[in-house]
Amino acid sequence: MQNPRGPRTAVLTTTALLLSSALAGCGGGTGGGDPSTQQLTWKDCPAPSASEGGGSAPSPLPNGGKWQCATMKAPLDWNKPNGDTIDIALIRARASGPGARIGSLIFNFGGPGGSGVSTLPAVGQDYAKLRTRYDLVSFDPRGVGRSAGVKCESDAQLDRYFQQDATPDDAAERTRFQNNTKQFNAGCEKNSAKVLPHVRTTDAARDMDLMRQVLGDPKLYYFGISYGTELGGVYAHLFPQHVGRAVLDGVVDPTQNPEQSSLGQAEGFQLALDNFARDCVSKSTPCPIGSTQQDVEKRIAKLLEGLDAKPIAGIFPRRLTQTAAINGIAQALYSKDLWSALTQGLQQAYAGDGKILMLLSDAMNGRSDNGEYSNITAANVAINCADQKQRYTAGYVQQKLPEFRAASPLFGDFLAWGMLSCADWTVPGAADHPDVSAPGSAPILVVGNTGDPATPYAGAKRMVDALGKGVGVELTYKGQGHGAYDSGNKCVQDTVNRYLLDGKVPAAGTVCS
Repeated sequence: MQNPRGPRTAVLTTTALLLSSALAGCGGGTGGGDPSTQQLTWKDCPAPSASEGGGSAPSPLPNGGKWQCATMKAPLDWNKPNGDTIDIALIRARASGPGARIGSLIFNFGGPGGSGVSTLPAVGQDYAKLRTRYDLVSFDPRGVGRSAGVKCESDAQLDRYFQQDATPDDAAERTRFQNNTKQFNAGCEKNSAKVLPHVRTTDAARDMDLMRQVLGDPKLYYFGISYGTELGGVYAHLFPQHVGRAVLDGVVDPTQNPEQSSLGQAEGFQLALDNFARDCVSKSTPCPIGSTQQDVEKRIAKLLEGLDAKPIAGIFPRRLTQTAAINGIAQALYSKDLWSALTQGLQQAYAGDGKILMLLSDAMNGRSDNGEYSNITAANVAINCADQKQRYTAGYVQQKLPEFRAASPLFGDFLAWGMLSCADWTVPGAADHPDVSAPGSAPILVVGNTGDPATPYAGAKRMVDALGKGVGVELTYKGQGHGAYDSGNKCVQDTVNRYLLDGKVPAAGTVCS
């Protein structure tokens, strides 16, 4: 599991496609930072590249509208705005009406590392109401997909990388795990050295302000999900006077360092697992994976213990390892919509068939059913390591294991050892945590979900406080899964829609259930 601040909508779309299938660069140039020097040329969209997740060209919208794609030039190094440029891939659907067009609503679906160019068409109908008055726009952030995408390892190497034991139990396993991490990071440096110093969230925020200007908007209208909330907060800090209407949904806690964030995620995924198990045994039909909540979780723990010693058949020729199973379980806990797939996957795994859990794990890792990987993992590591100053050691992780295990017997080890992902990274990290203070900004709607596993609910309040007095306005959703708007909850959607379409800011502390 990469840093699980993943894009809920992309998670659901990719997972659904995989389950359905199996079970049924940098360029030269000048002036990239000057919006007056470029005009976007919109054309029919090609099929997503392998680095964006592959697949077919986006289908026309139900009302006859179509998706259009363009490329924006941005400085490779924002400290040298007249130096080399990179291409930033964009996608849009024009406002459909009725009602006067407000401008462009820019989406970031999270990751970091998720391709907005491939995600927005897959979920565009979820935002049809917003499209009545906005052009829906998204993009591949720098380092992602077709925007100077970071490359670290080949597909074959990634298959081996994701088969590794990421919860080492002894010195030999720890050495192998550290060597695998070192090899992956060295591959990033070998293949993407030029772009690695320039994929920080502050760089992406500056790209968004350039995008705003090139799109012709006097203010930024923005919808950020998961990591997209961090990007939105950083944008508001850098350009408070340019914030129009912005929604942050599935909120990253901006006050935490990577260790605190990982520990919070261990607690969040454990809460989601508890809720999943409780839901399964509460139904009128017998739960096929346990008789009580405790029994469900005990059986999952026993399965994982067995997989550590002896993996089972997965998707040939790969076998389901303990790490892949944990990854697959975490993937399913992103949304209640995937709980039935998780139940089925566990049921099959108990019988020696790891196919569904491996499909879920593949979706988390960006692996398509033809064996090609998107660059979501490479971009995720590169952006996180460029942002985060901390560099943890194996000795430090070992000291912290008891605390992580107390937070989650199932996910604790996995998330603790994941803190080594930036070891031996050649580019220094920018800060202990992002700065999102935005005095003078227009109100920003911050949406927290009480059952969110990846970005725990407490982060929403901390984002509100960090944005500053009179800026952050909190909306609470008492629900399950990562994010709130795409849960389908009418109260959340109506509140967000009124804010974005009509400028009606809800009362602080509004609760939807």
